[in-house]
Amino acid sequence: MKSLKDYKIILRPDDNGTFVAYIPAIQGCHAWGETPEAALCELNPVFEMIQEEYSATRKSEVRSQKSEVNYD
Repeated sequence: MKSLKDYKIILRPDDNGTFVAYIPAIQGCHAWGETPEAALCELNPVFEMIQEEYSATRKSEVRSQKSEVNYD
């Protein structure tokens, strides 16, 4: 099973003063936080939940991209 570090993560400020972190390669894999660090921390359980769903439904894993965090 791939880990969060195997995917490209985008981190950007949101319009309401919070931050959003998301993985473009995985639909629905996004999280918000008061700080960039909090958004990244919240992304991990979302990623794990999606991975569990993929395993339960036998969907193939999303192809990973080079691990990086981009700040927009």
